[in-house]
Amino acid sequence: MERATVIVAIDGPSGTGKSSTSKAVAAQLGLSYLDTGAQYRAITWWMVNNAIDIEDPSAIADVAGKPEIVSGTDPSGPTITVDGTDVAGPIRTQEVTSKVSAVSAVPEVRARITELQRSIASGAENGIVVEGRDIGTTVLPDADLKIFLTASPEARAARRSGELKGADVQATREALLKRDAADSSRKTSPLAKADDAVEVDTSDLTLQQVIECVVTLVEEKRAGK
Repeated sequence: MERATVIVAIDGPSGTGKSSTSKAVAAQLGLSYLDTGAQYRAITWWMVNNAIDIEDPSAIADVAGKPEIVSGTDPSGPTITVDGTDVAGPIRTQEVTSKVSAVSAVPEVRARITELQRSIASGAENGIVVEGRDIGTTVLPDADLKIFLTASPEARAARRSGELKGADVQATREALLKRDAADSSRKTSPLAKADDAVEVDTSDLTLQQVIECVVTLVEEKRAGK
């Protein structure tokens, strides 16, 4: 019996093709899409913009509930606003990127954003693809399908440096590994593969091949296989 809705959790580190795959799969299958990383970037942007000391977890915790973060879930044009301001561009700056791990490690921040993510997922009438780093393990442990994308550090660095228009590959690789270490070692909701997740190594696959693989997995889950 085919499921009316399906909740898909796609986790994995940066540079594995997670965002591109998640958006394409959601669009192809008529599902909503949520980039949870953008939400953590958004709250980090707010912290920076309001001169909150990023080195002080208690200062971050004290104001974690203040910004209003709204995520648009149309895969063809996902949006993110903070207190009504479009921050889709500003949250991708190097300043925000360098600080997001510290902000997202604060338990009060994770609790606030996790609650928001669960609310969005439960309200998606046709189902949703939710991508992040702790979706299958913490945010949506009962997701219908959990996928963990992975790739070699070299492949990830090459992709990310390409996205950053010529950034040094070695420097990008080191930055990715540093982010991995921070995300995997944090006490609250670390980056981890769920025990029941399907692992897909994208190192030697084209983006289209990864999309086709994930679409097949979702369709099989919908069909009750």
